Amino acid sequence: MQLHIYSPYRVCPLGAHVDHQHGIVTGFAIDKGVDLRFDVVESSRVTLRSETFAGDVAFDIATPTLVKQGNWGDYARGAKFALQKRFQLRHGIDGVIKGSLPVGGLSSSAAVLVAYVMAFAKANNITLAPFEVMKIASEAEREYIGLNNGLLDQACIALGKKDHLLMLDCESNEYRLIPKADNMPDFELGIFFSGLTRSLMSSDYNLRVTECKTAAWIVQAYENIPLRTHDKTFLRDVPESMYKRHRDEMPPRFSRRAEHFYGEHKRVREGITAWETGNLEWFGSLSKASCESSIHCYECGSPELIAIYEAMLTTDGIYGGRFSGAGFKGACIALVDPSKKDSIAQAITEKYLARFPQYKDSFQVFFCKSDDGARFV
Repeated sequence: MQLHIYSPYRVCPLGAHVDHQHGIVTGFAIDKGVDLRFDVVESSRVTLRSETFAGDVAFDIATPTLVKQGNWGDYARGAKFALQKRFQLRHGIDGVIKGSLPVGGLSSSAAVLVAYVMAFAKANNITLAPFEVMKIASEAEREYIGLNNGLLDQACIALGKKDHLLMLDCESNEYRLIPKADNMPDFELGIFFSGLTRSLMSSDYNLRVTECKTAAWIVQAYENIPLRTHDKTFLRDVPESMYKRHRDEMPPRFSRRAEHFYGEHKRVREGITAWETGNLEWFGSLSKASCESSIHCYECGSPELIAIYEAMLTTDGIYGGRFSGAGFKGACIALVDPSKKDSIAQAITEKYLARFPQYKDSFQVFFCKSDDGARFV
């Protein structure tokens, strides 16, 4: 019997670039994502085909995981790698994977990792709670793929719930699913693809993570606090008051990264209050402030993404929004008034292509709603 897993993409309206520093983040799973259809096989052979990427992938799930191959199959190998640390795997799958939106900005890598973890667990009669799926998929991305991210992406994808905002504390791993307030106006999520795709592994993503950790290190050094290795150093461990005592002594690059972290921490807390009280205008304004900080303090965002964001600021019907994902190429997301979707799509398209006409064949606009997390269909 063929099995079918749907693993959604995610958007993060507030909490940009802070999960890897043990910050507080928010997010939605959305009704676009990855579909993995597969049969469990008696042998240990894994065979996968993609409707998005060329070439088939095949490997043995029972043998030790080899080094990365540099193709889309590395995500399946990463899921195997993380699961093998906990369980003995004997049975493979024969499957086909398909994404419903262009790659770039919606954590498609995390969505496929979650799908593979769930599929390999099912094939081997391993029962995993959504929180366990999240942690295993995150470990696969960090330790095998080599992206030093936090838990945000996998948490939204594994734990998300329709019409609820996920709040995750990346230090304690405590989370809440906060229902949409009864008085909140209807909204949808606009996804504006720049026409560029990007790989976080070839961007400055890992560099930014290191810069944040270095900022924490610098403050701790000034305070004569014993230093730990970078992998155990986080800005969340440095009180803002301590940082403020030393920010003028720090190289500006590192103080800007810290400013973003502390500012985003406050915006997330305010945003949760805005969401709980149904104040979508306030919530949207905080998302815009998050993007401004991403541009000026975190220093990410290609000219294309900044152009989309600036177009959003002058378009009626958009409550607020920001870069999606790490902000290196990819997409922008926005909370929008559903009654104005047509005019929003037209306005953003015209404004963006007036500046970047070379993307007329690849720029795309989509509208999505929040959805439940990864599941068997």
